[in-house]
Amino acid sequence: MNQKRRLLCSLPALLLAAVAALAPLSGARGAQAGPLKIGVTPGALADSVEVAAAEARKKGLDVKVIEFTDWTTPNVALASGDLDLNYFQHQAFLDNAVKERGYAFRSVGIGVLPNIGLYSSRIQRFDQLKPGARVGVASDPVNQGRGLLLLQKAGLITLRAGVGARGGLDDVTANPKQLKFVEIEGPQLVRALDDVDLAQGYPAHFVNAGKAKIAGSALLYSGVDDAYFAIRFVSRQDNAADPRIARFVKLYQSSPAVRKQLSASYADDDKLYSLPWLKP
Repeated sequence: MNQKRRLLCSLPALLLAAVAALAPLSGARGAQAGPLKIGVTPGALADSVEVAAAEARKKGLDVKVIEFTDWTTPNVALASGDLDLNYFQHQAFLDNAVKERGYAFRSVGIGVLPNIGLYSSRIQRFDQLKPGARVGVASDPVNQGRGLLLLQKAGLITLRAGVGARGGLDDVTANPKQLKFVEIEGPQLVRALDDVDLAQGYPAHFVNAGKAKIAGSALLYSGVDDAYFAIRFVSRQDNAADPRIARFVKLYQSSPAVRKQLSASYADDDKLYSLPWLKP
């Protein structure tokens, strides 16, 4: 992993400094000189991209993997031209970033789909959920909608028609058990099971916390039909046609070594993730 350059800044006040630190890696925007620079976040995404990058180098495609520890800087760096590609956000996150920041970005390939689940340390079946039970959902609008869709799939609530993944608590039109929703920051949901009766959860977070057994014990999981939340390879519009990008995405999607690494990252449990590019 000597190709990896770690960036450990996550505070907004340090964003410009983080981008400046990448300046030596920069070329002219859209230029194809130098390595293909890909921004990732730690865990399954970084590990799988590192595997693909190693294969790419053997095939003559120079790739530099740059790891970020926050969900803001990778898009700032891509917009400034300090990255050619990033791989950390699903389509819902990308749509929101483009809307709020005006980024001229394009999704150029679909990647792994980290499934979510409904978890409980108090019940084994949804019909055991008592009236007025406390249910933990993500506090951010991008991921809350996904959790509410899964609760609807479980038959616990009904959402306003047509709202889809953009739904929020105000869009709940039927709640027969009078569930009490507790909004919790996404990364903290992994710690919420002792405080609520049911919680939206991210299996990968449990795996990363050394709790693979819990990750595999959800009452219900999302699946490949939830592809709106698959991680995307994202470029700028001005370099989307760079042939190196298409080559790398194809290599990532077709590599048995990448699939092996993804399986290992998700505790070799195929309930925890999907590969939507393989869907017929």
